[in-house]
Amino acid sequence: MSYLKTAILLAGLTGLFMGVGYLIGGASGALIALVIAAATNIFAYWNSDRMVLSMYGAHEVDRHSAPDLVHLVAELAGRAGLPMPRVFVMDEAQPNAFATGRNPQNAAVAVTTGLMQQLSREELAGVIAHELAHIRNHDTLLMTITATIAGAISMLAQFGMFFGGHRDNNSGPGIIGSIAMMILAPLGAMLVQMAISRTREYAADDMGARICGQPMWLASALAKIANAAHVVPNMEAERNPATAHMFIINPLSGHGMDNLFTTHPSTENRIAALQQLAAQMGAQGGTLSVNSRGNYPRRSPWGRPSATRGPWG
Repeated sequence: MSYLKTAILLAGLTGLFMGVGYLIGGASGALIALVIAAATNIFAYWNSDRMVLSMYGAHEVDRHSAPDLVHLVAELAGRAGLPMPRVFVMDEAQPNAFATGRNPQNAAVAVTTGLMQQLSREELAGVIAHELAHIRNHDTLLMTITATIAGAISMLAQFGMFFGGHRDNNSGPGIIGSIAMMILAPLGAMLVQMAISRTREYAADDMGARICGQPMWLASALAKIANAAHVVPNMEAERNPATAHMFIINPLSGHGMDNLFTTHPSTENRIAALQQLAAQMGAQGGTLSVNSRGNYPRRSPWGRPSATRGPWG
């Protein structure tokens, strides 16, 4: 099912790319756009993770520069049965995080400085577990490729607007239709992203809660991040809205047209689902597992009972 979703999504985005190409240059423009889309897919597969990390100024950390964070990621990755991902920090006041990489063997987890400063250790564990769930579910390849292609569609649409579109009335839709398509194509790309985003986030919430063993840690983190996202702007995300779906909470402030359609489920609904999972885990002694091969204990990922303290003290 994961491969089918990926194929449908990429086909939809490629179709949009070709449509815009046709409006710019007719049949030859569509063919050129198809070639560009194929090249973009290949390039995104190998390089999109590095592009996104670079876009947000993320720098890699290790056990010497950020020992507590790296230790937490390592322990939770072990619980999830994943290879240790690379760990990055973004110098960004808004608390948020995302995962990227074409597969679990080449994955990365990136968190903002605001996330580390504003969340407790337990809440941070819930967020990291959520991102590891994306890696385990192979969502990261899909997220990075869609961000790259959707961004390319927006750029191509702007290029078409500048040149006025394909004006061959016999084979094209005409200038009015061209302008309409140039405006609607980026929105269409966003809608395609939304088609699987909600299900992906719910699935990552569920698996992430099982990895860390405490659904309410993640629920508390989601509430804090969602509140902060409306107050603390992420200017890089505002400039690159095609990457918004990669974050655990939509990083866009909601003041622009790009936020008419959200790429994330309602935070209230996500918290309600986690509360239901917590009740289920409590009823079953906290033994619900990530999969049928192993159970994850309810102890804190820091090796001691839960405490409401800052993540680094």
